[in-house]
Amino acid sequence: MKLLVINPNISEDVTALIDAEARRSAGTDTELVVRTAGHGVEYIETRFEALIAAGAVAEIIAEHCGDPTADHIDGVVVAAFGDPGMPALKELCDVPVIGITEAALCAAALQGQRFSIIAISDRITAWYRDCVEHFGLGSRLASIRSINQSLNGIGTVQQDFKETLLALSRQAVAEDGADVVILAGAPLAGLARELGGQIPVPVVDGISAGIRMTEAVVALQSGFHRQGAFAPPPVKRRAGLSENLDAALTAIQAAVPAGK
Repeated sequence: MKLLVINPNISEDVTALIDAEARRSAGTDTELVVRTAGHGVEYIETRFEALIAAGAVAEIIAEHCGDPTADHIDGVVVAAFGDPGMPALKELCDVPVIGITEAALCAAALQGQRFSIIAISDRITAWYRDCVEHFGLGSRLASIRSINQSLNGIGTVQQDFKETLLALSRQAVAEDGADVVILAGAPLAGLARELGGQIPVPVVDGISAGIRMTEAVVALQSGFHRQGAFAPPPVKRRAGLSENLDAALTAIQAAVPAGK
């Protein structure tokens, strides 16, 4: 299968972290196409920044799903914690679109009753809490613990704050009662492999969870949404969209029988 993996921020060094962990996690028969947002911010902390990122992600999905001559994509991974643009992006194409937040939360829920999220900044925690509530898992959230210092660079968070992240994870277990720890965000991709043995509960990496969960959903061959809450947007007059986005909407709308 072929998966499109999208970094919703503009940081190429974060894309490199995503790419490395995605390739470590993917099955041997999975081909990865890893892309970086064409516009936006270096890392996403707020709802408004997520709104900007959602448009950039939609454009990349449209580029791959709206052109009938393009190589077929079997699934899409939105590789930023907080899942910018989700669940609306599920309406844009006829393949599974999975965010690393929903994948990580599902993985955590399968492994424990209560989970904690370890985040890269205090500012980001309100948005993350909204995401957990959206997925109906607020009662299972033990805590969100975060770095409360300025970042030197988004690509070096793991190196700069490894001991802090480890301490926060241990506190989540000892003080908050977490059965599972989620290391949130693409800048922490791969860190779970390194710290897992030092944290006394399962540790979930969002990128790894996103890849493996998307592979599993693609393999289920469940079909796509033709009706219901995630059906394609109805046909109506539109203007000012990019060529790719307009083509993607036309293609997904054409896939739904008339009158449905």
